[in-house]
Amino acid sequence: MKLLIALLSFTLLTACEHIKEESSGNPAIEGWYADPEGVVFNNEFWIYTTLSDLSPEVKENAPELKKKTRAVHQIYNVQTYLDAFSSKDLVHWTKHPKVLSIENIKWLEFALWAPAIIKANGKYYLFFGGNDIQNDNQCGGIGVAIADNPAGPFKDALGKPLIDKIINGAQPIDQFVFRDDDGSYYMYYGGWHHCNMVKLSPDLLRIVPFEDGTYYKSVTPENYVEGPFMLKRNGKYYFMWSEGSWGGADYSVAYAIADSPYGPFDRVGKILQQDDKIATGAGHHSVIQIPGKDEWYIVYHRRPLGDTDQNHRQVCIDKMYFDENGYIKPVKMTFEGVKAIEID
Repeated sequence: MKLLIALLSFTLLTACEHIKEESSGNPAIEGWYADPEGVVFNNEFWIYTTLSDLSPEVKENAPELKKKTRAVHQIYNVQTYLDAFSSKDLVHWTKHPKVLSIENIKWLEFALWAPAIIKANGKYYLFFGGNDIQNDNQCGGIGVAIADNPAGPFKDALGKPLIDKIINGAQPIDQFVFRDDDGSYYMYYGGWHHCNMVKLSPDLLRIVPFEDGTYYKSVTPENYVEGPFMLKRNGKYYFMWSEGSWGGADYSVAYAIADSPYGPFDRVGKILQQDDKIATGAGHHSVIQIPGKDEWYIVYHRRPLGDTDQNHRQVCIDKMYFDENGYIKPVKMTFEGVKAIEID
């Protein structure tokens, strides 16, 4: 009997190790991270993250937690750098620490958030939010940094924010840059339940007017809170965003489908939300498409069950599917994550 139990235990352990080797597991990345931006560069997967919290042993002696600033939460004083992670197969990840940090942004004081990255003009442009401004008299907003490779180091390109004012009620945070098929670059951004759209210059360092002469368009869909994202599939524009409270269990992702990058974005419904058997607070996502294939992965953060610390967020990856009519199927959150896949 003892021999049988030992054999069964060994078989179970071997099976678990095999599953771990062949799938990413969720969380896919170790540590407290949020707002993941998943992309493909040079046949390699990359995820750029917001630092959400520190480990207890590091946090205990972090001098930033004693720093006096106007930050709404003291933890924002720690959030002064962005880490990135790269992988050949979505399973095995290499950490690239501090690809962008406060040392390379002279106007940043705290709250370096929500990376959005795009390759253009032979360089990598990393857009970010900084200083969590609460009114137009404070310094901060959305900035842009540039590097020659996706691992950085990125350096602030302007020496000041690209957007530093609250326009149409949208706090300048949570930016996403989308390149349309005609080569136009658009940025969607905004917190506080408002979303704006702007058009970027070819060098991605200026906001240029739309054809009607305006610079900012409000494109806020129903129930929008923050975290916009755009993808294009079969000629349709899928606009996605986060709903609920970023620190609450009800954080979730919804979407709309439009025929134009300008909308209108009529809400279809939620595709990612809490699961009482898996995790809560699932939101602020991005989507990775396997180049040349109709194969999609959603990269998002969520909070472990029973953990009420709003900054305890973890980066996870799951498959995302479309139905035969082009609608996004509800995403099933898992602990297993995704299987290894390499780009041809």
